Amino acid sequence: MSPSVSISEALDNAPISRFHTRSIFTAGMGFFTDAYDLFIIGTASTLIAKQWGLTSSQVGWINSITLLAAFLGAIVFGRISDVLGRKRTYGLEAAIMVVGAILSAFAPSFIWLLAFRFILGVGVGGDYPMSAVLMGEFANTKSRGKLVGLVFAMQALGTIAGYVVALALLSAKINPDIAWRIMLGLGAIPAAAVIYMRRQMPESPRFLARVAGRASEAAASMAVYSDGVINISAAQEKSTKMSLQQFLSTPRYLLYLLGTAGAWFVFDYAYYGNSISAPLIVTSVLGSSGSKVLTEAIALQLIVFTVAAVPGYYLAAFFMDRIGHKRLQLIGFLFMGLAFLLIGVIPNVTTLVLPFLLLFGLSYFFAEFGPNSTTFVLAGEVYPTGARSTGHGISAGVAKLGAFLGVFIFPTLKTHLGVAGALEFSFGMSVLGFLVTLVLPEPAGRSLDDISHELDLVESNHREPVSIAN
Repeated sequence: MSPSVSISEALDNAPISRFHTRSIFTAGMGFFTDAYDLFIIGTASTLIAKQWGLTSSQVGWINSITLLAAFLGAIVFGRISDVLGRKRTYGLEAAIMVVGAILSAFAPSFIWLLAFRFILGVGVGGDYPMSAVLMGEFANTKSRGKLVGLVFAMQALGTIAGYVVALALLSAKINPDIAWRIMLGLGAIPAAAVIYMRRQMPESPRFLARVAGRASEAAASMAVYSDGVINISAAQEKSTKMSLQQFLSTPRYLLYLLGTAGAWFVFDYAYYGNSISAPLIVTSVLGSSGSKVLTEAIALQLIVFTVAAVPGYYLAAFFMDRIGHKRLQLIGFLFMGLAFLLIGVIPNVTTLVLPFLLLFGLSYFFAEFGPNSTTFVLAGEVYPTGARSTGHGISAGVAKLGAFLGVFIFPTLKTHLGVAGALEFSFGMSVLGFLVTLVLPEPAGRSLDDISHELDLVESNHREPVSIAN
């Protein structure tokens, strides 16, 4: 008989199977929905503003309220997942997104639309820690970055879907009041499609063994996704439960929070501020306004995103395990920031469509081939099982707070500083993101236990049992 291995060792060495492929789709459709819902609003709000006679401040609230709610959703769902388990809460956040999208499509007024988009945002935020942590805990050490990165890469397809839907409805000259409602309502479809699949996902064996105290059950379930592993020992698993107080009072994890939450915050400020305001930016560069120009701006943005951003998502997923997760984030921040800086300092570049789009596209590529993908992955790797979802949820929540500020502030910066000045500010955010990334360890090629120093908790928990009731 082959030597017994622990549950974690079995997962770390399990080959990729059909289970992993199905998990990528099940988790990834949530990010398809997230992207569609978050980026379609930039177009929809321009139509809503004309219909309801909204001020620029009100439009800013419509564009950003979902992100503010995502701050709450990520933190709440992140902690609940570590207390109750991944499976018990997985699918609930998708159901909330469905409800929020449908209600938004029927909003009768500005206030009601804000309320419904807030509901949507709670689900969007909750999807981040749930999907990242569950996929990461199923993944093996060699391919963890790729598997979790492919989940996040579904964001690219959701963004494209948003641009295509907006172009189709605008080109068809559908009544604007109907068009924006269709745009928002369609966001319910992809989330609804995976609710059942998410409810059928098995519980994470790492959570069962390390937090729930059900190591024997975890070992028995390993046959689903650990082909080739013959002898798994449940006896080798020890409790690494963590209370919220213990997590937030551990210097190592506070430093990691600075790196994961800090880098993600400054990235999302720049990325969401630029992306949701992209029609406004491109329209400004084109130098005119009107529905025809709005359609042209969306079409140009779709081309830039498809050519520059989409390859970045998938190249990041397939190469981050070779390059290094932390290293790729540093590379992305460096070159994304350089593109923002060049837009700001090259004279008159914001009045020249082709040079501007080339630099804007370069910033998009390195956003995806860098921090947009890696912040999501890193935040699910550096924390122990008992606080992994909590740490990811805090990081994702803080990031969405940055996104909220970016979406709300960017139009004001553009008004006072111009497109060049607003993007120079984004360059400063990129520099800050580069610096805080330096505090993180390099997770590529290392087990989750090794990265998070999780087994160091075994002895302390043996001396003094830790509650997860917080």
